[in-house]
Amino acid sequence: MIKQSADVIIIGGGISGLSSALALEAEGLQVMVLERNRSGMESSWAGGGILSPLLPWHYSSPVNVLCDTSNAVYAAWLDDLRADAITDPEYWRCGMRILPIDDLAPAPPDQTRCDTHHVIQPQHNTLFLPNIAQARNPRLVRTLREATLARGIRLIENAGDVRLQHGHHQITRAETATDAYQAPHYLIAAGAWSEQPAPFALPQRHIHPVRGQMLLFYLPETLHEIYYRNGIYLIPRRDGHILAGSTLEHVGFDKSTTTDAARQLQADAIAMLPALRGQPVVHHWSGLRPGSPDNIPTISQHPNLHNLYMNAGHFRYGVTMAPASAALIRDIILQRPPAISPDAYAWEAPQITPAYS
Repeated sequence: MIKQSADVIIIGGGISGLSSALALEAEGLQVMVLERNRSGMESSWAGGGILSPLLPWHYSSPVNVLCDTSNAVYAAWLDDLRADAITDPEYWRCGMRILPIDDLAPAPPDQTRCDTHHVIQPQHNTLFLPNIAQARNPRLVRTLREATLARGIRLIENAGDVRLQHGHHQITRAETATDAYQAPHYLIAAGAWSEQPAPFALPQRHIHPVRGQMLLFYLPETLHEIYYRNGIYLIPRRDGHILAGSTLEHVGFDKSTTTDAARQLQADAIAMLPALRGQPVVHHWSGLRPGSPDNIPTISQHPNLHNLYMNAGHFRYGVTMAPASAALIRDIILQRPPAISPDAYAWEAPQITPAYS
């Protein structure tokens, strides 16, 4: 039996799916979210929550535009969510220190790139970016889920795999193992799984899983800013936990953790913060990022199926880009001029270089 369910059906209940749902609901649309497991428990939960490209000058303009646009509204966006949520996402503008400065080649061409107001401190051989903020991922996804439910968005969790059926240049229904749903619009926001709902070829940048492993330590009153060196970061939490990450592994949909990665991450963490030597690892986990060429997501209407859209493929920066990405796909669905150009994020968009993984 087919159920006429909403104005928009969103496939995927991570940060991209829930932020898109909230943006559309705020415009008066009825929204349903189909989540294969429990919402927000994949890469949205597993990441570190640094609200910036790690080194912004290593990334292309489309990446920085989404990040900058999101950062300009992030605190206000979270305040709006908190009006209907209990959980504090622990937004913290703690800054990020890059160690040592010799590892920065090529150096930032502009000392105010991406509004980070870089402060060079030669006496420490570091570069400090004071405006870099963070959010605590597990708390952030709980905040989003609470706001989603409070605002009347229908969230169907543990739906299992979802399949889209199509005909006459449009999606006709979304099917689970037990139910089928219809709506005027369908949005894929399923992270690393975003290619699975469509049993037909999607003309997009290939979205694929990239495993990242992380460690958690507990050492209060030791670190009060993010540390970064050679692709590895330490993120302090307000309660004394320190997160160390992360690996970049192309192993398919394998979320297992490995002792080799744990040893290497622990060694890298101690090299950056010697006080961690001898401290036990509190937790070791992994997540699957939605990898995409050049880190550029697909935020677009399908070129052939007029009622199908995508907001996925953010790779390492789904949390960072969430407010701007949700606003962009909202405007595309509502057919109104967006605040930022959608061209770089379109299906079949030209490849943009240089790239940095």
